[in-house]
Amino acid sequence: MATLQVRDVPEHIYRQLAELAEKERRSLAQQAVAVLAKGLEVEVDPKARRRKVLEEAKRLNLGRGKSLPDFVKLIREDRERESGAGCQRGR
Repeated sequence: MATLQVRDVPEHIYRQLAELAEKERRSLAQQAVAVLAKGLEVEVDPKARRRKVLEEAKRLNLGRGKSLPDFVKLIREDRERESGAGCQRGR
């Protein structure tokens, strides 16, 4: 993540930002990012991506009647494939 330092913030803006931060139980930096994001009309909510993924999963009807692959089995197969390929390369 990038870092931003702002100098010469007018006192009344700083106070209002600090009051909002306290009210929202955020740090001053978190509140500044939230205010900037709102002003720029971009989403910063860390849970927003998860909500979108869950909504998409619901839309695709994942988890209802359709079985998901066994991830442990897939990883094992991949590792076995890699270790087998590594042995062949050494020959």
